[in-house]
Amino acid sequence: MPEKTTDPADLRGDCAQCFGLCCVALPFARSADFAVSKPAGTPCSHLRDDHRCGIHARLRQQGFTGCTVYDCFGAGQKVSQVTFGGRDWRGGPKEQARRMFDVFPVVRQLHELLWYLTEALGLPAAAPVHPELRKALEHTERLTRQGPEELAALDVAAHRQEVNVLLLRTSELVRAGATGQGKGKGKGKGKAKGKDRRGADLIGARLRGADLRGASLRGAYLIAADLTGADLRDADLIGADLRDADLTDADLTGAFFLTQPQVNAARGGSGTRLPASVTRPAHWTAAR
Repeated sequence: MPEKTTDPADLRGDCAQCFGLCCVALPFARSADFAVSKPAGTPCSHLRDDHRCGIHARLRQQGFTGCTVYDCFGAGQKVSQVTFGGRDWRGGPKEQARRMFDVFPVVRQLHELLWYLTEALGLPAAAPVHPELRKALEHTERLTRQGPEELAALDVAAHRQEVNVLLLRTSELVRAGATGQGKGKGKGKGKAKGKDRRGADLIGARLRGADLRGASLRGAYLIAADLTGADLRDADLIGADLRDADLTDADLTGAFFLTQPQVNAARGGSGTRLPASVTRPAHWTAAR
């Protein structure tokens, strides 16, 4: 049997085992998220020789909020220690460095899929598709262990589409089982409960106390939306843009396909209830 990645802890970035790939391979543009611009393949000026960030403790204060919300889902250590066998991009052939930078975003996408597939396999309501999900998990894991040339040539978009069919079915099964029996929450605002709001433009929307139980918010734009006290139990949040969304006192218990980067990009507080798959960001407490 192929080695399987099923522990969410293995799908989080471990900077100690990575060669600072996200700080080199990826580009960023000067914006509210980044204080400066940097092209792909060029090391960030704050990256030290030991591959650690020189301003890690002050990233937000220095204008690098984008760095604090990013997570590679464990792709950094996989590429550094497995794909390239612990060979550093520093001091090696330029072609090797370029290939490493090309491969990193591909493996990052595959690891994100591993995150979703692992979570789906832990959802009892998705039991009817568990066999297919497990096959997809094993296949995706095998893909992450290919050589650099094979990874660089991989049609990752096509693979994502194949996996997405299973994730959509998972979403339907889980949301169909949402009870929606809560009382006294979001009076008059329960119109979206259990409905399909995929890709909806909810930028800045006033959703305070809204009843969004069992809703599909896949790819929804919730930037700066007011979700204070909203009920998001059993909601599908895959790909939802939660940048600056206010989750103060919101209930995300049972919300699924929610990732740490999404939570990190949002605002919240001690009263925000999160699923066990993610952790409460440190800056939430500090900011409130």
